[in-house]
Amino acid sequence: MKLPKTTLEQWVTFLTVLEEGGFSAAAERLNKSQSSISYNIKNLNSALPQPVMQLVGRKAQLSKSGEALQRKAKTLVELANSIEMAAQNLAQGYESDITLAIDAIVHHPSIFETLADFSDNYPQIRIKILETTLSATDEALLERQADLVFSPRIPPGFLGTPVGEVKMVAVARYDHSIFRKGEQISESELRQFRQIVIRDSGLRRNQDAGWLGAEQRWTVTNINTSIDAVKSGIGFAFLPVSFIKDELAQQQLKRIPLQNNAERVIPIYLIQAEPDCAGMGTQALFKHFVEHLKSI
Repeated sequence: MKLPKTTLEQWVTFLTVLEEGGFSAAAERLNKSQSSISYNIKNLNSALPQPVMQLVGRKAQLSKSGEALQRKAKTLVELANSIEMAAQNLAQGYESDITLAIDAIVHHPSIFETLADFSDNYPQIRIKILETTLSATDEALLERQADLVFSPRIPPGFLGTPVGEVKMVAVARYDHSIFRKGEQISESELRQFRQIVIRDSGLRRNQDAGWLGAEQRWTVTNINTSIDAVKSGIGFAFLPVSFIKDELAQQQLKRIPLQNNAERVIPIYLIQAEPDCAGMGTQALFKHFVEHLKSI
């Protein structure tokens, strides 16, 4: 690797002079003498094929080369600060990676909004997201594949913090023959129609999300595929309301009028895989979710 001819201090000085508009103000901001600022800029200019800055009277002025390199210099300084922050956090016990498992029925937007806010405070921590379904969500905990898990159930041996709930309703395409059954459809009548169910993505168990025992059953791997299948008129499905708000509002899909207005309300928990030995980053993210997550 080639050793750079310029130093980080020189680029910081260069940027500060630009931001402050002159050598004197830059010296005050960096708590250095004005001669030190001039010395750094002089050496920076000498180390490069073309000078990046020159004095016109008492005012610092960018050269064409300086204009082209200004953004790269800012990126360099920000990266150096990020490296130092990462080293500091690692020394304090902050891990570099956190794995988050999210069950398929959980809507992502509010989670990503919270993650974006967390990332602003901990930019050095990388987030890995596992999208799981049914028993695969349990496996992410039991096999320590994830540090934090959003799950509709709490496996034995774990504790969970409630962070929201998911409302599941039975829906079909607006012109599906199921709506000719009348204003109140019983469970036995519902079984006469093809149901779209979500396949379990776990390796050890084989569950079907919300299957009523319908003789005709199509199995898909994720909720978006299930929505597409229902919109095509293939069958009905129990789907989270948060995923199909637009389709319901536009009447592409209609809620099936079940007896007693039956629906499923599923609590969602945030679970730590190893709370007693979780790193400081995982603890911080858990706390951030509990305090800032708006809705699921």
